Amino acid sequence: MSQNFKLYSQYYDLLYKHKDYKAETDYLLELIQNYLPGAKNIIELGSGTGKHANLLAEKGFQILGLERSPEMVEIANQTKKDNVTFQVADIAVFKTDQSFDVALSLFHVISYLTDNQSLINTFSHANSYLNKNGLLIFDVWHSPAVHAQVPEKRTKILKDEKIEVSRYAEPIIDSERNIVEVNYTIEVKNLNNEQTLTINEKHPMRHFTKPEIELLAYATGFEVLHNEEFLTGANPSGNTWGVCYVLRKK
Repeated sequence: MSQNFKLYSQYYDLLYKHKDYKAETDYLLELIQNYLPGAKNIIELGSGTGKHANLLAEKGFQILGLERSPEMVEIANQTKKDNVTFQVADIAVFKTDQSFDVALSLFHVISYLTDNQSLINTFSHANSYLNKNGLLIFDVWHSPAVHAQVPEKRTKILKDEKIEVSRYAEPIIDSERNIVEVNYTIEVKNLNNEQTLTINEKHPMRHFTKPEIELLAYATGFEVLHNEEFLTGANPSGNTWGVCYVLRKK
């Protein structure tokens, strides 16, 4: 995963400019209020360009955002709020002298952890920095939806006043390991001089069933409090690509 976003990070916000970060932040706030009212400190595992962190900071939280991509951290630091800190770090081995009420990992970051040891390390590490009864909230790809709908080729094209970005996604399914390797071809056209840059990347994504998450939680000192479709709150089904889990530190 270390090189996945090296160039991709430059065009990340354009590709996801229609993502409703405010609605997602309000959704997260409701979960936190339901399961740990009074929470004040949050660590975000995989903070990207910092949009969720900044919105949460506006609601009064102190935020530490961890992101493996230096390029994304550089972008995040350009707009960060006073009570937010971004740090280049691996979420499986980071170190900090702080403790937190809530650990967040959004936009399928956990699905990028495709081997069991990385998952165990990340969950155990998060647990060690959480306060008593602290929460781990994350979303992942949902296995029933992957099996029911089968990922297919997709194209996404967006532009602003400077560039046009065309992203072509071709999935390769590894059924034995519950992984979908998404192969991206990203073409970035400079609208001023018509020059085009092509970027090729592989994004392996692991999908999960609820029993897998329950076992992972048990092995790393958590209990599963709740799961639902991310953002809508609906019960997960074969139509649910992203499932949100709320875990509590035992």
